[in-house]
Amino acid sequence: VMAPMKCPDCGAQRFYVKDPEDQYNIFEFDLIDGRIVSSDNENESDRLEVVEETETFCDRCAWHDKFKILKQVR
Repeated sequence: VMAPMKCPDCGAQRFYVKDPEDQYNIFEFDLIDGRIVSSDNENESDRLEVVEETETFCDRCAWHDKFKILKQVR
């Protein structure tokens, strides 16, 4: 069983990423069992792609870094 990925600063499991072409367009998600789970009911085709190098922001505190950092936090 994979440990939940969470914010290294505050332990939250809710994050968001910004659209590189439109900083006002954000995609919010939870990390559950290592999977990205959309926090709203948008179509998968409308989601922003989240890859290792995607700048990811914690929804609760000021933490942000590359998505791959969350995979390393245990």
